[in-house]
Amino acid sequence: MIDFSLSDEQRAVRDWVRTFVERELMPLENDVLRRERQGQPPGLNAEERTRLRELARKSDFWGVETPVEYGGMGLDPVTAAIIEIELGRTFLTFKFGGEADNILYHANEEQKERYLLPTIAGERRSCFAITEPGAGSDAKAIRTRAVRDGDTWVVNGEKTFITGGNEADFAMVFAVTDPDRGADGGVTCFLVDREAGWTSEPIDTMGERRPASLVFQDVRVPHENILGEEGRGFELAMKWIGKGRYLLPARALGGCERLLDMAIEYSRTRETFGAPIADRQAIQWMIADSQTEIEALRLLVLHAAWQVSVGRDSRHAQSIAKLFGGVKANEIVDRVMQIHGGMGYTRELPIERFYRDVRLLRIFEGTDEIQRRTIARDLLKGHVKVGATLG
Repeated sequence: MIDFSLSDEQRAVRDWVRTFVERELMPLENDVLRRERQGQPPGLNAEERTRLRELARKSDFWGVETPVEYGGMGLDPVTAAIIEIELGRTFLTFKFGGEADNILYHANEEQKERYLLPTIAGERRSCFAITEPGAGSDAKAIRTRAVRDGDTWVVNGEKTFITGGNEADFAMVFAVTDPDRGADGGVTCFLVDREAGWTSEPIDTMGERRPASLVFQDVRVPHENILGEEGRGFELAMKWIGKGRYLLPARALGGCERLLDMAIEYSRTRETFGAPIADRQAIQWMIADSQTEIEALRLLVLHAAWQVSVGRDSRHAQSIAKLFGGVKANEIVDRVMQIHGGMGYTRELPIERFYRDVRLLRIFEGTDEIQRRTIARDLLKGHVKVGATLG
């Protein structure tokens, strides 16, 4: 028997997060949109973000996936996906505190004291720095170099589109330490404090996210700041990238649910030629197609999360979920805007904001083209069999 129902705990978590989003986050949307129209920075400000996290923490909602031994909730991947779906119902980018990058758990005991634990506590902020101007989808093409000089390494290079790079006080920097071996044993990850001398500049985008360009010019890093093993950095990078790719389409799924609800409500009240547009077959088909795609995406996301939770290699399933989610989320938001007509195109409603934000899903953390390449390669090389989804 296949049971698609949520556990009592999962339903309780979902309901709590949904209530939090509706009561605490959605009421801030109009203020955020107003500030953006006035040219102020997009999204929640630092004061709002801190207040919301403290409010959640008072309800013991802290460190969603952080292991219990580190003070977190230690929730499973499926529950984490459910949380992302609910958070996606608002365009405001918000994450509960108490978490750290998964590869920081590969730190030694001294590094955990200096980087991991303060990050979990919210005292430090990190960024993952691998993407470069000439190395986006092809991570193996990185050119940033680190050269050993006694007990230190000298790092030179540039990183781009680094999420959180403007706010981070330390970066997980991937640099070539053995050019002859490259990604096959010649890339190392370094924990580099901002005070070591690297600089950042924000990159303006069409959405809320403002990634950074990082510059490393003769930045000296102690040998003891290598994360993991020398030359094994590319493996760590792939663990970071592959850890939660299913969470991206999960958040988009929540946005699509809200958008479809808006379209249904609007179509019932908007009248043309003496009847609500909900009576028009063209509108009905848009709604039907959107609901079908939402439910298909839900199963893809939760299946990928389930594979992670039971220890299966979930990379193929995650690629499918991200590809389908990116394409269909963009189609759904476009339909919802079309149903709303001119009002959907204005900045008075959140549709336009969702429209801009969801476009990123087809680019970051692996483009559509990279996902298709991965899916096709797995099939053609026999790593995955057609029809073997359930084992």
